Amino acid sequence: MSGTGRPLHGKAWRFAVVGVLNSAIDFAAFAALAGLGLWPLLANALAWAIAVTFSFAVNSRWTFERARTLGVRASFARFAVSGAAISLGTSSLAVALLPPLTGLLPAKIIGILVGAVLNFFAARWSIERRFL
Repeated sequence: MSGTGRPLHGKAWRFAVVGVLNSAIDFAAFAALAGLGLWPLLANALAWAIAVTFSFAVNSRWTFERARTLGVRASFARFAVSGAAISLGTSSLAVALLPPLTGLLPAKIIGILVGAVLNFFAARWSIERRFL
């Protein structure tokens, strides 16, 4: 498909559904790894890696139509790099800076929420080569 088959509101709804599941996976993995005593930023990075793999698998098949000129590896690389800059970046900043104010797990939730808002357009760009 050319990236125009589904209306934007449908993509946003699907992205939100995947995002809720992805956020639950990210948070559960983070809580488990941090609970095992891993350094919070390492636990955050590992949880993100698990979640981004799930997110790409579902978003590239159900939410967006991958550009025909963009292979799966290139699409995943763009998705992961933009996700690292946005979701991993925002959650890492939250995990590093907010625990004295909020506690560790609430800080992670704040980072997830901020990253989710920014990630829709980054994901659309990485899979469809489009922002709007």
